Amino acid sequence: MDKHISLEDTELKYLTIEEAKKATGLRLVLGEYPIPGPWREACKGIFYVKGIPYQSVRTSNENSSDLLIGADNSQSELIDWTAQPSHPVAIWNDERPRSLWYDQLYLADRLSNQCQLIPDNIDERTLMFGTINELAGENGLAWSQRLLMVDAPLKNLPENDESRPFWNLLGSKYGYSEDNADKARLKIISILKKIDTLLTTNQTSKNKYFLASGFSALDIYSACFIGLLKPMPPEKCPMATDFRPAYSSPHTDINEAISKRILEHRDFIYEKYLELPIVF
Repeated sequence: MDKHISLEDTELKYLTIEEAKKATGLRLVLGEYPIPGPWREACKGIFYVKGIPYQSVRTSNENSSDLLIGADNSQSELIDWTAQPSHPVAIWNDERPRSLWYDQLYLADRLSNQCQLIPDNIDERTLMFGTINELAGENGLAWSQRLLMVDAPLKNLPENDESRPFWNLLGSKYGYSEDNADKARLKIISILKKIDTLLTTNQTSKNKYFLASGFSALDIYSACFIGLLKPMPPEKCPMATDFRPAYSSPHTDINEAISKRILEHRDFIYEKYLELPIVF
């Protein structure tokens, strides 16, 4: 697959929701934030490797200060359009909005035959979807890491700290409690060990992917979701400086579970298939 595919626009120029409603083709509500949210980056990635041009969409009045203070003033239009408050969302022509990762993957698969992402073999297919769900699904790796991200601020910040509303908002979205945060660390480690084992089992001198048959959506999701624990350096991932510490785990046992093999796989997938540097 030639990663230098021709898209209409490789720089993200955002439509408003009002503009996006009047447009046709593929629109991705991504959120105009300078951070590599894993669901956002994986959604971009599957359409990128499929060679499907899209228009990026922002929600109204969003900016980085909204993130920092926990403002929620940008969601009403998104809810009216997509019946839910989160992004990414994929909208194809007049079809229903797709806010779930597997719906987005099936849409990409239907719209383009380029670069097969869903295996034909049922055993590989169930393995792939199950493993992606451990990364991207409720109570999976990213969900659990969000619980850990809010744990220290909510335990340590004074009630009147100006950044506390942001952490309260994030914590409520992911069901934060001290008990859930304690369980989240062990869950992350178990998922990291599982994907390392899967790579160990199927990688050979001729195959650098999770599945024996080769490249699949799982490779994209793993590469993007590991960035929530171990982001690439600024020249490849120029995220907002204030957020980089939150995208790096302070837990020694989690960092030890991020094997060299997992990181090498991440770098290989980005270099061969995805956009570098990451664009926001």
